[in-house]
Amino acid sequence: MHIRIISGKYKSRRISAPKNLPIRPTTDRAKEALFNILKNQFDFKDLKVLDLFTGSGGIAYEFASRGTQFIHAVDRSYPVYKFVSQTAKEFNFPIKVIKKDSLKFLEKTPETYDIIFADPPYDLAQEEQEKLISVSFERNLINESGYFILEHIERLNFEQHPNYDFSRKYGKSVFSFFSSKLEMDN
Repeated sequence: MHIRIISGKYKSRRISAPKNLPIRPTTDRAKEALFNILKNQFDFKDLKVLDLFTGSGGIAYEFASRGTQFIHAVDRSYPVYKFVSQTAKEFNFPIKVIKKDSLKFLEKTPETYDIIFADPPYDLAQEEQEKLISVSFERNLINESGYFILEHIERLNFEQHPNYDFSRKYGKSVFSFFSSKLEMDN
């Protein structure tokens, strides 16, 4: 399986992931659309990014290729941890890879982030996915103008979540954006 970096310093570079990794990479079309939304709102160099369920590391690599200097990538799979660590080292990406359950990481981390991106397994229950979002806001892990971005299948709907902002659909994937801006508006 190949992961292609779509923009930035390493544009068009392909990274080969081992066949045995338990991953479902975000499509190039979806990544491109996601980063088009983000580039209009953020200077990538200044961001603090958390990539939960990092899988192939594709989202973390995109941020690194665009100049982001603070990236945490979390996954509980040792093969994923090993692969993303080796790739980050090979490309000299500023990615700190952490082998841990994503929810447990959110419950303990002292860090705050501008962007928390989560791409959990599609079979993870909606309640469990909502817990990731809620814990992030309850613990104030997302900086004031930041987003929690959840990639999920279209049959799930998160519009009732108090931090829900908007969604964009790309193929079979949906990106739902959550922010604390709404709380500030009230």
